Amino acid sequence: MELVKQNFSIKDLEHLSGIKAHTIRIWEKRYKVLTPSRTSTNIRTYDSSSLQKILNIAFLNENGYKISRISKLNDEEISRMVKRISASSSRENRAINAFKLAMINFDKQLFHNTYARLQEDKSFQEIFQEVFLPLLNEIGTLWQTDTIKPIHEHYIVELIKQKLYLNIAGIKKKDDKKQTDHLYVLFLPENEIHDIGILYINYLLLLNNRSTIYLGPNLPIENLNYLLERSDKISFLSYFTIAPKDIKGFVEEFQEKVCSKESYELLVFGNRLKDMEEGRYPENIKFHQSIKEFVQNL
Repeated sequence: MELVKQNFSIKDLEHLSGIKAHTIRIWEKRYKVLTPSRTSTNIRTYDSSSLQKILNIAFLNENGYKISRISKLNDEEISRMVKRISASSSRENRAINAFKLAMINFDKQLFHNTYARLQEDKSFQEIFQEVFLPLLNEIGTLWQTDTIKPIHEHYIVELIKQKLYLNIAGIKKKDDKKQTDHLYVLFLPENEIHDIGILYINYLLLLNNRSTIYLGPNLPIENLNYLLERSDKISFLSYFTIAPKDIKGFVEEFQEKVCSKESYELLVFGNRLKDMEEGRYPENIKFHQSIKEFVQNL
């Protein structure tokens, strides 16, 4: 298995840089910005230095530099120009590109160095919202188009989760304020293992001085009954990425097994909501498309 990817197709470059394959071909022919190798069947292939160069070119192009000007620069001059551009949005794009390279090459040092530079003037919440979330969205596309493999996604997600755990621990260590009586119980349904979204919500709740119990992935609904006596006011919170397949059926099971004696609020987030079947749901079931909006209304 090729873990550290060394050769890339023109489609890989398109998905990673955002520049259309047709445009890359034109730039190659007209401006000689890349010199791909060819397979025995005359298919273009690119090495990691070509990937880095096209990411730098895309970065400069997004910031107003025309390809005709960029093409007159050598690789070192392009790199220096990229470093000189310091607009906030550009820094975020550059960080996302660096994280993608770290993922593809399993480069932990590049990941940590990039994160450390962002920390110089950004809070963890800003880094997650402005860099990690767009990165994770791009990774989903890269995985679907077979530009990366699941192992690459797992690698970068685990590194991001390490930062989440560290920041959650930091809140608990330094926070001496009394938390609210309202208890949020965070869990993922059975067969749901993608926990980065709900971990981030847990971090935001703690940051806003809310009491939480985090139960993690793949939890049978009936287990929630053990917590019903912990507080006079409990909200359950879940995040659907790939499960449950039947959201309406899940809500019915929650109502039957958790709310048989008293109605408890269930807050639901996640990409699965985009495919949710239409219908009326009980008033205690609340679906949220935006984490940011939910936190602002706490």
